[in-house]
Amino acid sequence: MFDSGVGGLSVLQRIRDELPHENLLYVADSEHAPYGNKPVEFIVRRAFAITEFLLERGVKAVVVACNTATAAAIAPLRARFDMPIIGIEPALKPAVATTRTGVVGILATGNTVASNKFADLLDHHGHQARVLVQPCPGLADCVERGDLHGPRPHALLARYLQPLLEQNADTLVLGCTHYPFLIPLIQQLAGPNVTILDPGPAVARQLRHRLEMAGKLAGENVAGGECYFTSGAPERTAKVMRQLLNRSVTLTVLPKHFRSGTVFLGPELALHRVAGHEIG
Repeated sequence: MFDSGVGGLSVLQRIRDELPHENLLYVADSEHAPYGNKPVEFIVRRAFAITEFLLERGVKAVVVACNTATAAAIAPLRARFDMPIIGIEPALKPAVATTRTGVVGILATGNTVASNKFADLLDHHGHQARVLVQPCPGLADCVERGDLHGPRPHALLARYLQPLLEQNADTLVLGCTHYPFLIPLIQQLAGPNVTILDPGPAVARQLRHRLEMAGKLAGENVAGGECYFTSGAPERTAKVMRQLLNRSVTLTVLPKHFRSGTVFLGPELALHRVAGHEIG
């Protein structure tokens, strides 16, 4: 699984709860974080490079643990690689079923809300409630620095939540995998009567389903392990990972050709490489 940085660890935690016997490989593309302000073509190139890296390690599924990367790259990834590739999107469908006031707020990055995939999501479910979309520049950066409670995230969230709460939103959808680490602060500012929806558990359930369908679930005789990789500075990234996971983390730097952002596979090479691995 991969994200632009450490935000996808919120999804990893949910997957570990759902699939305790699986070995998990996590790539934090911290050298290029955040994705929220990057061109779509660049995000797609990074998604292809990281997926190739994961395939070289024999993974049987890939989770795109990033809303921005899902919006930009999930379709070309699925077209190129013959294996289960699970993305993530804002939990709008359960939100419109949950809201009591009929007003739902979505907190997301600029690239996510500008994507065609997000527009399709609104078209499918947005008519069932009044949906307020709030881009949140700078918020993922706070999580990347491990700043979950300081003045900066407090000020940003106060600014982003105010228009949603003033319009009576009682359900908030987290449209970035970094944001679940800010749930305590969001709840404090929004109040106890506001429901906050994290799509991570749904991703974990979908991964389990896909592995079951492919007959690829790990046996239950051993506990699963975890390996962590980064394209960025390992000391700084590992420190934040340890803070977010509340446990020790050993972090390995990606090989240079996977860090550079220049890897882009032709279709013949991609299909040949995938065919050589055990995949679901």
